[in-house]
Amino acid sequence: MAILKKGLSGESVRRLQAKLGVEADGEFGPNTEKALKDWQTKNSLTADGIAGPDTFMAMGLYELVLLKQGTRGNAVKKLQEKLGVTADGQFGSGTEKALREYQQKNGLGADGVAGPATLAQMKLFNQITADTVKASQVPASSIPDVAKSVVADAGAGLRSIWDTIKSIVSK
Repeated sequence: MAILKKGLSGESVRRLQAKLGVEADGEFGPNTEKALKDWQTKNSLTADGIAGPDTFMAMGLYELVLLKQGTRGNAVKKLQEKLGVTADGQFGSGTEKALREYQQKNGLGADGVAGPATLAQMKLFNQITADTVKASQVPASSIPDVAKSVVADAGAGLRSIWDTIKSIVSK
C-alpha cells in the first residue's frame, strides 16, 4: 500500500488525520476523506480524497512517502529521472527493475520499493533525511500479525509504518 484512502486504518492514517486537524482515531472514514479533499483543493492538488506520495510531500508527511509499482505522480517522476529511466510519472516494471539494481549496488534491501530509507540514501528529496527514516518506523510489536509481511524490516525490532495498515471494511 502506498496510498491512504477511505476504508483503511492504522498509524499512517492517524498521522494523516493529525495533519488534517480531524479526530485522529486511525480509521479513514468520511470525515477524513472530506477533510483531505478540502486540503487537496486548497493546495492545488487533485481533490480525490486519496493520499499518495505527492499529497504526503505537500503535507510534509515525508515519513509516509512510499513509491512502488502502481504509484503515480511527480515524486515518481523525480525517482525515474534519478534512476535514468523514462520519466513518465508512472511506476512500472522498468522503474522497479532499475530501482532494484540501484538498491543492490548501494547496499539497500533490493525490494524495488522506494521508502524513506531508499529515498534518503538517494538524496532525492532534501526533506527526506535520517530523521524521516526514524519517523517512518514503528515497533514491530505494535503491528497486527496480518500486516507483518507487507514491507520488510526497517531495522532491529522496527518495521515500516505501512505495516500497520489494515482494511476497516473487514471488521
